[in-house]
Order: sequence, then C-alpha cells, then structure tokens
Amino acid sequence: MAEFHRILHVEDDPDIREITLLALKELGGFDVLQCDNGEDALLRAAAFEPDLLLLDVMLPGLSGIETLIAMRKIPDLAEVPAVFLTSRDVSAQDECDIRDRAIGAIQKPFDPVTLPDQLRRMVAAREPARA
Repeated sequence: MAEFHRILHVEDDPDIREITLLALKELGGFDVLQCDNGEDALLRAAAFEPDLLLLDVMLPGLSGIETLIAMRKIPDLAEVPAVFLTSRDVSAQDECDIRDRAIGAIQKPFDPVTLPDQLRRMVAAREPARA
C-alpha cells in the first residue's frame, strides 16, 4: 500500500470541518486542505495533489457524489481514492453511487479519535486500481 499524507476534505458544516481538521492534522499527522463546497474543491484539488479525497455526500451546489464525478475527469485526480462522509438520510441511489465510486463511507457522527486510523484501514484494504 502506498503511504498517503495529503487529504482533501470537503464539508459544508464548519463544526464538522474543525473537528475533522483537528483529528486529521493533530492525531493523524496529515496535511489537510479543506473546502466548504464542491466547486471550490474542484478549483483547488489538482494543485494540492491529494492522496485521499474525503467528501461529505450532502453539500450545497454540487453534492459530494457530483463533485467526485467531476474530479474523476481531472487526470491527476482520476485514481485518487475517495471516502464519503454520510448521514442516515441518503437515498438508495446515493448508497449505490457511494459503493461504486469510493473505497468506503464513514457514518456521521463519527469518532474523531479513530478517524485517522479508520481512513488508513480503508486505504490499506482497497482493491488494486482497475486498468
């Protein structure tokens, strides 16, 4: 498994952004770029060169799923593993999209103390990229 250090986190809730930032930077030792919407993430992602995408499913404007679909069209982001943050009110279609497009999902509310290791386990367990 390739090591990963840079996480792009897309979340519209400022409290969740702050908790996630503390967990990933302070506990996990990751370099984190946070965006509060999909459009901003699309503008900034390639320059940041993330090793992992952590996307809220429900965002204003572009949803997390729509944001990921758009990121997959950017060559430097096409193969970056993604993890979704989900709440209980996602539709059945969203659940299928999450399963098909990401290496996993984390249910909100999540435990910030275990978040870095949870992400490491998901990346370690992912299947090799398809050709």
